[in-house]
Amino acid sequence: MPRPIAAGVLTIIGGAFVFLGGLFFALLGIIFAVFDIFSRLFFVGLLVGLLAILIGILMLVVPSGHIVWGALAILLAVASIPFAFAGLIIGFILTLLGGILAILWKPPAPPVITVEARPAAPPPT
Repeated sequence: MPRPIAAGVLTIIGGAFVFLGGLFFALLGIIFAVFDIFSRLFFVGLLVGLLAILIGILMLVVPSGHIVWGALAILLAVASIPFAFAGLIIGFILTLLGGILAILWKPPAPPVITVEARPAAPPPT
């Protein structure tokens, strides 16, 4: 079965960068927690990165939902801007490109089999 491989791989790699950016954001939250400013908001970037990786895997495993997966990947790429330092920029770009490629992907048409009819001589009597 054909799959949007480029879209899935780009989304997985971009999700890894978003996760890395979310990790830096979470470490910043830990530093703020030392000064008694604790918020769970700093850990949302980790969740966005993990979800982007999951969406990339779903693009490869369930290609029939490529439009939904692409839209979710674009949404997660945009969500990575405030929550994960935009995935260190490269994560944002790769996840966004993966989502766009997933939406634009078209499964190949099934092969058409044509049979050519040839005139045959009538059977001998």
